[in-house]
Amino acid sequence: MTVQPTEIGVVILAFGEERYLHQAVDAVLASTGVRVELILVDNGCTSDAVRTLPDDPRLTILTPGRNLGFAGGVNRGAAHLTTPVLALVNSDAVVAPDALTELARALAEPRTGLVSGLVRLADDPSRVNSVGNPLHVLGLSWAGHMGEPVTDHAERKPVASVSGACMAVRREVWDALGGFPDTYFAYLEDLELSWRCWQRGLRVEYVPTAVADHHYEFSRSPLKMYLVERNRLVFLATCYERRTLLLLAPALVAFELALLLVALRQGWARQKVHGWRWVVAHRTWIRRRRREIQAARHVPDRDLVPLITDRFDPAQFPLPPGGGLAEGALRTYWRLVRRLL
Repeated sequence: MTVQPTEIGVVILAFGEERYLHQAVDAVLASTGVRVELILVDNGCTSDAVRTLPDDPRLTILTPGRNLGFAGGVNRGAAHLTTPVLALVNSDAVVAPDALTELARALAEPRTGLVSGLVRLADDPSRVNSVGNPLHVLGLSWAGHMGEPVTDHAERKPVASVSGACMAVRREVWDALGGFPDTYFAYLEDLELSWRCWQRGLRVEYVPTAVADHHYEFSRSPLKMYLVERNRLVFLATCYERRTLLLLAPALVAFELALLLVALRQGWARQKVHGWRWVVAHRTWIRRRRREIQAARHVPDRDLVPLITDRFDPAQFPLPPGGGLAEGALRTYWRLVRRLL
Protein backbone atom coordinates (compact mmCIF):
# COMPACT_ATOMS: atom_id res chain seq x y z
CA MET A 1 0.00 0.00 0.00
CA THR A 2 1.32 3.44 -0.93
CA VAL A 3 1.54 5.86 2.00
CA GLN A 4 0.29 9.30 1.10
CA PRO A 5 2.52 12.20 2.18
CA THR A 6 1.32 14.39 5.03
CA GLU A 7 -0.50 17.54 4.04
CA ILE A 8 1.04 20.51 5.78
CA GLY A 9 -0.07 24.12 5.65
CA VAL A 10 2.62 26.76 6.10
CA VAL A 11 2.15 30.40 7.08
CA ILE A 12 4.77 33.03 6.23
CA LEU A 13 4.38 36.74 7.00
CA ALA A 14 5.84 39.57 4.93
CA PHE A 15 6.70 42.97 6.38
CA GLY A 16 9.21 45.63 5.41
CA GLU A 17 11.87 45.11 2.76
CA GLU A 18 11.91 41.29 2.91
CA ARG A 19 15.32 40.61 1.35
CA TYR A 20 15.07 36.85 1.90
CA LEU A 21 11.40 36.25 1.18
CA HIS A 22 11.96 34.51 -2.16
CA GLN A 23 14.48 32.15 -0.61
CA ALA A 24 12.09 31.33 2.23
CA VAL A 25 9.15 30.68 -0.09
CA ASP A 26 11.19 28.67 -2.59
CA ALA A 27 12.54 26.46 0.20
CA VAL A 28 9.07 25.72 1.58
CA LEU A 29 7.70 24.88 -1.87
CA ALA A 30 10.71 22.59 -2.49
CA SER A 31 9.97 20.55 0.65
CA THR A 32 10.13 16.78 0.20
CA GLY A 33 7.97 14.08 1.74
CA VAL A 34 4.97 16.38 2.37
CA ARG A 35 2.29 18.08 0.32
CA VAL A 36 2.57 21.78 0.98
CA GLU A 37 -0.01 24.54 0.95
CA LEU A 38 1.54 27.94 1.61
CA ILE A 39 -0.29 31.03 2.83
CA LEU A 40 1.66 34.27 2.69
CA VAL A 41 0.20 37.16 4.67
CA ASP A 42 1.36 40.57 3.44
CA ASN A 43 1.52 42.60 6.63
CA GLY A 44 3.08 45.55 4.83
CA CYS A 45 5.91 44.57 2.49
CA THR A 46 7.65 47.76 1.30
CA SER A 47 9.52 46.23 -1.66
CA ASP A 48 8.42 44.22 -4.69
CA ALA A 49 9.26 40.95 -2.90
CA VAL A 50 5.62 39.85 -2.61
CA ARG A 51 4.58 41.02 -6.08
CA THR A 52 7.40 39.09 -7.74
CA LEU A 53 6.81 35.74 -6.03
CA PRO A 54 6.46 32.79 -8.42
CA ASP A 55 3.01 31.85 -9.71
CA ASP A 56 2.43 28.55 -7.95
CA PRO A 57 -0.95 26.91 -7.29
CA ARG A 58 0.25 25.94 -3.82
CA LEU A 59 0.82 29.61 -2.87
CA THR A 60 -1.96 31.95 -1.73
CA ILE A 61 -1.26 35.59 -0.87
CA LEU A 62 -3.48 37.40 1.63
CA THR A 63 -3.42 41.19 1.88
CA PRO A 64 -5.19 42.37 5.06
CA GLY A 65 -4.52 46.03 4.24
CA ARG A 66 -2.88 46.70 7.59
CA ASN A 67 -0.17 45.23 9.79
CA LEU A 68 -1.80 42.56 11.94
CA GLY A 69 1.43 41.85 13.81
CA PHE A 70 2.97 38.41 14.03
CA ALA A 71 0.18 36.97 16.18
CA GLY A 72 -2.69 38.37 14.16
CA GLY A 73 -1.02 37.66 10.83
CA VAL A 74 -0.41 34.01 11.69
CA ASN A 75 -3.97 33.64 12.94
CA ARG A 76 -5.28 35.11 9.68
CA GLY A 77 -3.16 32.77 7.61
CA ALA A 78 -4.04 29.71 9.69
CA ALA A 79 -7.74 30.45 9.27
CA HIS A 80 -7.34 29.85 5.52
CA LEU A 81 -5.81 26.40 6.01
CA THR A 82 -7.52 23.08 6.66
CA THR A 83 -4.45 20.83 6.57
CA PRO A 84 -3.92 18.39 9.49
CA VAL A 85 -0.56 20.00 10.27
CA LEU A 86 0.18 23.73 10.48
CA ALA A 87 3.73 25.11 10.31
CA LEU A 88 5.16 28.60 10.75
CA VAL A 89 8.31 29.70 8.97
CA ASN A 90 9.88 33.14 9.21
CA SER A 91 10.23 35.13 6.01
CA ASP A 92 14.00 35.23 6.52
CA ALA A 93 14.37 31.52 7.34
CA VAL A 94 15.31 28.89 4.75
CA VAL A 95 14.12 25.39 5.66
CA ALA A 96 15.97 22.25 4.60
CA PRO A 97 14.09 20.05 2.10
CA ASP A 98 13.08 17.53 4.79
CA ALA A 99 12.53 19.98 7.67
CA LEU A 100 8.73 20.06 7.40
CA THR A 101 8.62 16.27 7.06
CA GLU A 102 10.63 15.91 10.25
CA LEU A 103 8.34 18.28 12.14
CA ALA A 104 5.24 16.45 10.90
CA ARG A 105 6.76 13.09 11.86
CA ALA A 106 7.43 14.31 15.40
CA LEU A 107 3.80 15.42 15.71
CA ALA A 108 2.59 11.91 14.92
CA GLU A 109 3.13 11.14 18.61
CA PRO A 110 -0.22 12.01 20.23
CA ARG A 111 1.25 13.43 23.46
CA THR A 112 3.39 15.92 21.53
CA GLY A 113 1.55 19.17 20.90
CA LEU A 114 4.13 21.61 19.51
CA VAL A 115 7.50 21.06 17.86
CA SER A 116 10.32 23.41 16.95
CA GLY A 117 13.27 22.79 14.64
CA LEU A 118 16.99 23.42 14.78
CA VAL A 119 17.24 27.06 13.76
CA ARG A 120 20.81 27.86 12.74
CA LEU A 121 22.43 31.22 12.10
CA ALA A 122 22.44 31.64 8.31
CA ASP A 123 25.78 33.46 8.32
CA ASP A 124 27.35 30.63 10.36
CA PRO A 125 25.32 27.40 10.11
CA SER A 126 27.66 25.71 12.59
CA ARG A 127 26.13 27.92 15.28
CA VAL A 128 22.69 27.89 16.89
CA ASN A 129 20.12 30.63 16.56
CA SER A 130 17.53 28.72 18.59
CA VAL A 131 16.97 25.15 19.72
CA GLY A 132 13.73 26.05 21.46
CA ASN A 133 13.38 28.98 23.82
CA PRO A 134 13.63 29.00 27.64
CA LEU A 135 11.24 30.51 30.15
CA HIS A 136 12.86 32.47 32.96
CA VAL A 137 11.04 32.49 36.27
CA LEU A 138 10.47 36.25 35.84
CA GLY A 139 8.70 35.74 32.52
CA LEU A 140 11.61 36.49 30.19
CA SER A 141 12.34 34.39 27.13
CA TRP A 142 15.05 34.46 24.47
CA ALA A 143 16.57 32.49 21.60
CA GLY A 144 17.71 29.34 23.34
CA HIS A 145 21.46 28.53 23.29
CA MET A 146 22.16 31.10 20.59
CA GLY A 147 25.75 31.05 19.35
CA GLU A 148 26.51 27.60 20.71
CA PRO A 149 27.84 24.84 18.40
CA VAL A 150 25.09 22.98 16.55
CA THR A 151 26.87 19.73 17.40
CA ASP A 152 26.04 20.27 21.08
CA HIS A 153 22.32 20.00 20.32
CA ALA A 154 21.88 16.78 18.36
CA GLU A 155 19.30 15.21 20.69
CA ARG A 156 15.56 15.67 20.66
CA LYS A 157 14.33 17.11 23.96
CA PRO A 158 11.46 18.90 25.69
CA VAL A 159 11.68 22.70 25.74
CA ALA A 160 9.73 25.40 27.51
CA SER A 161 8.82 27.09 24.23
CA VAL A 162 9.07 26.59 20.51
CA SER A 163 10.68 29.21 18.30
CA GLY A 164 8.20 30.88 15.96
CA ALA A 165 10.91 30.97 13.27
CA CYS A 166 10.33 27.28 12.48
CA MET A 167 7.61 25.37 14.29
CA ALA A 168 4.64 23.10 13.69
CA VAL A 169 1.46 21.99 15.42
CA ARG A 170 -1.40 19.61 14.69
CA ARG A 171 -4.50 21.43 13.56
CA GLU A 172 -6.68 20.09 16.37
CA VAL A 173 -4.16 21.30 18.95
CA TRP A 174 -3.97 24.76 17.36
CA ASP A 175 -7.78 24.98 17.39
CA ALA A 176 -8.04 23.73 20.97
CA LEU A 177 -5.53 26.36 22.11
CA GLY A 178 -7.23 29.06 20.06
CA GLY A 179 -4.05 30.04 18.23
CA PHE A 180 -2.03 33.06 19.27
CA PRO A 181 -3.62 35.88 21.29
CA ASP A 182 -4.07 38.71 18.77
CA THR A 183 -3.55 41.21 21.58
CA TYR A 184 0.12 40.27 21.89
CA PHE A 185 0.70 41.64 18.35
CA ALA A 186 4.34 40.52 18.37
CA TYR A 187 6.86 38.89 20.74
CA LEU A 188 6.33 36.13 23.33
CA GLU A 189 3.26 34.76 21.57
CA ASP A 190 5.19 31.55 20.87
CA LEU A 191 6.03 31.29 24.59
CA GLU A 192 2.41 31.89 25.58
CA LEU A 193 1.12 29.22 23.17
CA SER A 194 3.78 26.75 24.29
CA TRP A 195 3.09 27.24 27.99
CA ARG A 196 -0.63 26.73 27.48
CA CYS A 197 0.23 23.56 25.58
CA TRP A 198 2.23 22.26 28.55
CA GLN A 199 -0.65 23.22 30.84
CA ARG A 200 -2.95 20.99 28.76
CA GLY A 201 -0.66 18.01 29.34
CA LEU A 202 0.91 18.06 25.87
CA ARG A 203 4.65 18.11 25.30
CA VAL A 204 6.60 20.86 23.53
CA GLU A 205 9.73 19.51 21.88
CA TYR A 206 12.85 20.49 19.98
CA VAL A 207 13.47 18.36 16.88
CA PRO A 208 17.12 18.59 15.74
CA THR A 209 16.50 16.91 12.38
CA ALA A 210 14.21 19.75 11.25
CA VAL A 211 16.76 22.33 10.14
CA ALA A 212 16.28 25.96 9.08
CA ASP A 213 18.88 28.66 8.46
CA HIS A 214 17.76 32.02 9.83
CA HIS A 215 19.04 35.41 8.69
CA TYR A 216 18.68 36.61 12.25
CA GLU A 217 19.02 40.27 13.19
CA PHE A 218 18.71 41.37 16.81
CA SER A 219 17.09 44.72 17.38
CA ARG A 220 16.27 46.73 20.47
CA SER A 221 13.83 49.25 18.97
CA PRO A 222 11.52 51.25 21.25
CA LEU A 223 8.46 49.41 19.88
CA LYS A 224 10.07 46.03 20.48
CA MET A 225 11.03 46.86 24.05
CA TYR A 226 7.50 48.09 24.75
CA LEU A 227 5.88 44.96 23.30
CA VAL A 228 8.31 42.53 24.93
CA GLU A 229 7.85 44.05 28.36
CA ARG A 230 4.11 44.52 28.05
CA ASN A 231 3.62 40.96 26.84
CA ARG A 232 5.88 39.58 29.57
CA LEU A 233 3.63 41.14 32.19
CA VAL A 234 0.50 39.86 30.43
CA PHE A 235 2.01 36.38 30.27
CA LEU A 236 2.80 36.37 33.99
CA ALA A 237 -0.60 37.75 34.94
CA THR A 238 -2.55 35.22 32.88
CA CYS A 239 -0.45 32.02 32.76
CA TYR A 240 0.98 31.61 36.27
CA GLU A 241 -1.24 30.25 39.02
CA ARG A 242 -2.33 32.63 41.76
CA ARG A 243 -0.16 30.91 44.37
CA THR A 244 2.88 31.17 42.09
CA LEU A 245 2.32 34.87 41.58
CA LEU A 246 1.88 35.53 45.29
CA LEU A 247 5.04 33.64 46.18
CA LEU A 248 7.02 35.39 43.45
CA ALA A 249 5.56 38.85 44.12
CA PRO A 250 8.61 40.27 46.02
CA ALA A 251 11.00 39.15 43.28
CA LEU A 252 8.72 40.39 40.51
CA VAL A 253 8.33 43.84 42.09
CA ALA A 254 12.07 44.14 42.69
CA PHE A 255 12.76 43.15 39.08
CA GLU A 256 10.30 45.75 37.76
CA LEU A 257 12.11 48.49 39.67
CA ALA A 258 15.52 47.25 38.56
CA LEU A 259 14.36 47.02 34.96
CA LEU A 260 13.05 50.58 35.08
CA LEU A 261 16.53 51.75 36.07
CA VAL A 262 18.00 49.80 33.16
CA ALA A 263 15.42 51.32 30.83
CA LEU A 264 16.31 54.81 32.03
CA ARG A 265 19.98 54.19 31.25
CA GLN A 266 19.24 52.67 27.85
CA GLY A 267 16.66 55.24 26.79
CA TRP A 268 13.44 53.21 26.70
CA ALA A 269 11.93 54.10 30.09
CA ARG A 270 8.94 55.73 28.37
CA GLN A 271 8.14 52.44 26.66
CA LYS A 272 8.48 50.56 29.95
CA VAL A 273 6.02 52.90 31.68
CA HIS A 274 3.70 52.71 28.67
CA GLY A 275 3.60 48.94 29.15
CA TRP A 276 2.49 49.40 32.76
CA ARG A 277 -0.21 51.83 31.65
CA TRP A 278 -1.48 49.37 29.04
CA VAL A 279 -1.75 46.60 31.62
CA VAL A 280 -3.74 48.81 33.98
CA ALA A 281 -6.00 50.09 31.20
CA HIS A 282 -6.72 46.55 29.96
CA ARG A 283 -7.07 44.86 33.35
CA THR A 284 -10.61 43.68 32.52
CA TRP A 285 -9.35 41.86 29.42
CA ILE A 286 -6.43 40.43 31.42
CA ARG A 287 -8.77 39.09 34.12
CA ARG A 288 -10.99 37.50 31.48
CA ARG A 289 -8.00 35.99 29.68
CA ARG A 290 -6.65 34.67 32.95
CA ARG A 291 -9.92 32.96 33.81
CA GLU A 292 -9.98 31.26 30.41
CA ILE A 293 -6.40 30.01 30.63
CA GLN A 294 -6.59 28.80 34.22
CA ALA A 295 -9.93 27.04 33.65
CA ALA A 296 -8.48 25.10 30.69
CA ARG A 297 -5.29 23.89 32.35
CA HIS A 298 -4.78 20.32 33.58
CA VAL A 299 -1.21 20.56 34.88
CA PRO A 300 -0.31 22.72 37.92
CA ASP A 301 2.71 25.03 38.02
CA ARG A 302 4.55 22.76 40.45
CA ASP A 303 4.72 20.04 37.79
CA LEU A 304 6.09 22.49 35.20
CA VAL A 305 8.87 23.84 37.42
CA PRO A 306 11.62 21.73 35.75
CA LEU A 307 10.98 23.67 32.52
CA ILE A 308 11.67 27.05 34.16
CA THR A 309 15.17 28.49 34.41
CA ASP A 310 16.48 30.87 37.08
CA ARG A 311 19.60 31.85 35.12
CA PHE A 312 20.00 34.68 32.63
CA ASP A 313 21.84 34.06 29.37
CA PRO A 314 24.88 36.36 29.71
CA ALA A 315 25.23 36.61 25.91
CA GLN A 316 21.73 38.07 25.55
CA PHE A 317 21.14 39.57 29.01
CA PRO A 318 24.46 41.00 30.19
CA LEU A 319 24.13 41.77 33.88
CA PRO A 320 25.07 45.22 35.22
CA PRO A 321 27.64 45.58 38.03
CA GLY A 322 26.29 43.75 41.04
CA GLY A 323 23.86 41.81 38.88
CA GLY A 324 25.53 38.53 39.69
CA LEU A 325 24.72 38.93 43.37
CA ALA A 326 21.11 39.74 42.53
CA GLU A 327 20.88 36.70 40.28
CA GLY A 328 22.27 34.51 43.06
CA ALA A 329 19.71 35.88 45.48
CA LEU A 330 16.94 35.21 42.97
CA ARG A 331 18.08 31.61 42.52
CA THR A 332 18.00 31.08 46.28
CA TYR A 333 14.55 32.64 46.52
CA TRP A 334 13.25 30.53 43.61
CA ARG A 335 14.43 27.35 45.31
CA LEU A 336 12.34 28.33 48.32
CA VAL A 337 9.32 29.11 46.14
CA ARG A 338 9.60 25.74 44.43
CA ARG A 339 9.29 23.96 47.76
CA LEU A 340 6.14 25.89 48.57
CA LEU A 341 4.31 25.36 45.28
